[in-house]
Parts: sequence; C-alpha cells; structure tokens
Amino acid sequence: MKNKAIYLLILPVFIIVITLVQCTSGREQLPDPDPDNGGLFLPEGFGALVVVDSVGKTRHIAVRENGDVYAQLSNSKDGKGTVAMRDLDNDGKVDSIVHFGDYVDKGRGATGLTIHNNYLYTSTRKHIYRTKLQTGQLVPLSKTEVVFTDMDPNVDRNWHTTKPVAFDDKGYMYVPFGSPSDACQDIEKFGPVGIPGGKGLDPCPELEYHAGIWRFDANALGLTQQDGVKFATGIRSVVGMEWNPKDQTLYAIGNGIDNFHTIFPDTFTAWQAAVLPSEKLIKITEGSNYGWPYAYYDHMKQKNVLQPGYGGDGSIVGRASEYDLPSIGFPGHWAPMDVMFYHGNQFPERYNNGAFVAFHGSTDRAPYPMAGFIVCFVPFDDQGQATGEWEVFADGFAGVEVVKNTSDAKFRPMGLSTGPDGSLYISESNQGRIWRIMYNGAKKEFGPDALTAMELRKQTQSYIKDPDPVKDVIPEGNTYSGRVMYNTYCAACHQRNGKGDNNRFPPLEGSQWVTGNQERLIDVVLNGMQGPIEVNGITYNGLMPSNRHLDNYAIASILTYVRKRFGNEATPVSTLKVEEIRNRASGDK
Repeated sequence: MKNKAIYLLILPVFIIVITLVQCTSGREQLPDPDPDNGGLFLPEGFGALVVVDSVGKTRHIAVRENGDVYAQLSNSKDGKGTVAMRDLDNDGKVDSIVHFGDYVDKGRGATGLTIHNNYLYTSTRKHIYRTKLQTGQLVPLSKTEVVFTDMDPNVDRNWHTTKPVAFDDKGYMYVPFGSPSDACQDIEKFGPVGIPGGKGLDPCPELEYHAGIWRFDANALGLTQQDGVKFATGIRSVVGMEWNPKDQTLYAIGNGIDNFHTIFPDTFTAWQAAVLPSEKLIKITEGSNYGWPYAYYDHMKQKNVLQPGYGGDGSIVGRASEYDLPSIGFPGHWAPMDVMFYHGNQFPERYNNGAFVAFHGSTDRAPYPMAGFIVCFVPFDDQGQATGEWEVFADGFAGVEVVKNTSDAKFRPMGLSTGPDGSLYISESNQGRIWRIMYNGAKKEFGPDALTAMELRKQTQSYIKDPDPVKDVIPEGNTYSGRVMYNTYCAACHQRNGKGDNNRFPPLEGSQWVTGNQERLIDVVLNGMQGPIEVNGITYNGLMPSNRHLDNYAIASILTYVRKRFGNEATPVSTLKVEEIRNRASGDK
C-alpha cells in the first residue's frame, strides 16, 4: 500500500518529465547557429549555421533521412561530380567530405540531383543517372544505372536543356526539355539569342520536342524522349521542380525571356526590360500550356501579354489570353533555380502551407543593378492556392549593397532541401557554401511582427526592390547586352570569335585598338574609319562604318563586351564617356 502511494505521488512528476523531454528533445538536438547566422538575414526566431564551405561550385542538393548531404558540382574534382558529406560529431558541421561518381558528362554540366525511393538521381544535359543508396554507407557502392539519354544531336548547343527530375506518388517521373532559343528565333540565322528587331517563328517548331515537360515510367531504365508523354508545354526553361503531395500536383519554376530592350528598343525601355518578363512559379497539370514563345507573364498587370516577337507592344493581349496563368509571378531576370515545399515540423506552421524559391540572381538587368540573390517564401491559402504575395525569407547572399555585375555577388543561392529534423538547407554556386537554417523560437507565437525586418529589406535593398528608372541607372556598359549587339553589328566582319577575317578586317583579340585608349575606340565606332591600320604587326585596309545610329548604352555595351572578351581584360566603357565623345564630334556643348 505504501509503495502504491509513493507510485501515485511520483507518477505525475514522471509524466511531466517525459512530456517535457518529448516536447523539447527535437529542439535540444539542434546545434547552435553561427553568431552571425553565416552572414544571412532571417525572420525573427530563425538561425543559421554554415554546414560546409568552399566544397566546390555547388548546384542542387539533397539531404538523406540520416542527415547526410549530397551535392552536385558544376566543377567536378577528378571527374567526380557528386560530393557526399556527413557530420560525424553532431555539431552541425560537415566532417567527412567525399567526391565520387563515374557518371559525369564532361562539359555537359550538372543540371539536377534528388533522392527518390532510396536512389540518388543525378543529371546532366544529356543523361539522367541513378545509384542505389545503402544503409549506413555515405558513398553508394552500387553500380550506376542510366535512366535516360537525350538523343537530340544538338543537346550540347541547347543552353536551356536542364534536367531536374521530380517524382509523383503514382509511379511517374517528370523531366523538362528546355527551348534551344530565347524566344523561338531562327537559330541557324541569328543564333539562340536573336537580333534586334528579330521576330519569332510562327508556328514555333521547337514546341514539338522542347519547351515542355514529359512524363515517364519512374521504374524504367534506358529511356529516351520517345518513351515519354508530353505532359505540359509552353515553358521556356525549367531548372527546378517538385511534386507537392498536399495537392497532388507538380510545380516548377521557370526563367523568362531575356533582352527585351536590346532586341526591341522601340517597344521596351531599359527599365521595362529590367523588370519584365516575369519569372514564374507554375502549377503543372496535364495538358497545361504556359504560352512560350507567343506570350509572357506580366506580374504588374497580373496577366499574360503578347510577346513582342509576335506583334506585342507590352499591352496587347491577343492570343496570350488562351494560355495558363502561373501561381505567382516574380520580377524579371531573378533566375529562380529551385522550388521546395516545406515538409518538416520544426518551422512555424505557416511554412507548411507554401513554397520556398531560391533565386540565383540576374545577368540581364543592365543598365540597372542585378537583382535576386535571395530565398523567398510563397504562402499558400487553405485551398492550396498561392496568395499572390511573396516574402523575403533569407537574404545576405549578395554581400554587397549594389550588384552592378552578376560576378559582384559573393554567393548565389541555388539548391534547397529539407533535413530529417525539419531544418532547411540552402546551397550556393559561387564557392560551394551550404547553410542549415533552424527555428529556435516559440512556434505558436510566430506572427507578422517576426517578418517586419525582412519586409523592410524587401523595400530597401537594391537587388530586391524595383529600380528607380532614373536614380538607379548604372552608367557602365553591360557585356550581356553587348554580346547580342556585337553579334548583330560587328561579327560579320570581326567574326564571333573576335579573330577577324584574316584579310580586310582586323582581330579584336589582343588588339591595342580595343584595350588601349577608350576615346579613340569610341570615336572609331561612332564615326567610322577608312584606310590602312596595323594590328599585331599586320596591316588591314577595310572599311569601318559609322554606328552613330546606336544609342550610348548600346555602344558602351558593345565596347565593354569586346574589352572583356576574346582574351582581353580592360576596363568597361561608360555611357557617359560615349555621350561625351558623341557631343564633342558633333560640336554640342
């Protein structure tokens, strides 16, 4: 009786202790975040630590159920393009790093990595592979199997041929096939980017085997595109996909068309081309059509608009109304690279209703600052629909206040994955850093106030907010735009490789006319030149026509391009300097 009384007295205490252990054990197992959160800015209550640093140019990542981290590299080590990482002492930092893999196509790039049914899937532009993961083993020892081979003879020329794979719970695998061109221009005549004023082919022949997503048997091997079924179309470039089990639907993030001002200067201002067309998070259902190349999405107007290569002027809708709308549109050229629906229970409940998107950062926003370089969160409502809003979840990757050129950014977010404890892992592609983001606050108390600081960053950071049309102009020429215009106006004589024609027109490679005095170079482009000149010890006697019809930004960009390419390394050319030389020649004050 006495023992029973003691038992009854201690039982409640025992239950309380067990309950407290159960409620807090997950939190106790989390490692401490870095004092500076690894350089990241996060909502209140979140912390981050750097799991590994400088592991290689990391792209997509996947975290196994035991916490091992796998990453795909774009710069493979000794031909081994996958890296496996393990935390041996449970401090949250990687201790064991092993490079492996005999399935990397040299020069074809890393385009996808995921874990499904205990297989590690990796992909390049041409192949999809899988390797069986064994319990307890960090590096898979099983034979690598070829799941898919892209038989397109031009696969290496297709700069949008990425192959991230996604799996549903019905036995299917989904694979995107990107468009060979930017907006269905005649590639053979004008190259994949097109030329100023260039029109799109109509109907677009690329839509038969590209610019869409195909569905395959997830258990089959040795597949080609002919073994699949076209599931959705009208999608220019998909670099990240995920199946959302909550609404049993496939989602993808897509990159929009580039060069609106460069190719259609009479239709789009430089500012419009910087923020349009929208990048998109799209809900993929069978038979859906998102309109590429005939339409693009304008997130400010919240509708599809006719693409300028097919007669659009930025306002005309026309046949664009026939195509599906995205779940949400983001500002142009942010380069989304991965999408992930949160699957854990560590974060506040609101994050279980929405998707994280990693933005790699733009290359095509000049003369305005490059933008993106963040991870955002897209809330979904109770009906499984995106609310139309997006939030900055993780910032600080860029490391600078203004990203004048993409190369200025310290880190570029790339891959996303959920760990077994509900932590969020983020990779970046510049140096190979991987972060682990954890929540240490009271989940039930998380509310709008916790997002205040992040909302302020959304409104103030130059690489997040929309640029001011006048105040935010960067006067330097841009190599991305310069390449398009060089190929249009200069390559016929100086050739695309900058080596000249070995006859009348001199090389730009290693030429003091290019890398030397800027004023002389600008004057030649503006006003033309005739008569013999000597370049690298050889005399040329061709005619250089005047290009005064090009605006200052176009000339600055072309000259910045040639001063930074073809083995040259000279300072960029400013639009202000071009304007000065133009006015001096015409006698303007």
